Amino acid sequence: MNNPLPELHEGHAPITLHQLFRDALEAYDDWVDGTEAPIVYHQGMPVSIGIVFDHMRDCTDILPNNMVSAITERLSKPLSRNSPLDDMTFSTAARVMCVMVRKRQLRRSSSDISAFIRRFEKLRADRADP
Repeated sequence: MNNPLPELHEGHAPITLHQLFRDALEAYDDWVDGTEAPIVYHQGMPVSIGIVFDHMRDCTDILPNNMVSAITERLSKPLSRNSPLDDMTFSTAARVMCVMVRKRQLRRSSSDISAFIRRFEKLRADRADP
């Protein structure tokens, strides 16, 4: 699938990508466990939130404060850096969110595998019982 998102210009993203990033954060919050990663729309084109976060990994723009708090709330350990959290870039936030998306997808995959194994073992047990 081709990436419909505009390219960064020397590390800077157009405002439409900033807004799409915010939409992806909101979609992540609404993500129901056990379902596929949510989709957001850029100019009418569906884009997975994972693609949005991955696309912004090299964006050096400063993250707005309201998004900084949305990111730091998700961290299990406090972010330790030399500079204040107010200077968090979209790149840092995108990298955090890429990890969060992958973790949820792995949890979903492992639960799918566990369900398959349980069904397989039940079939084996049913066949073994005369």
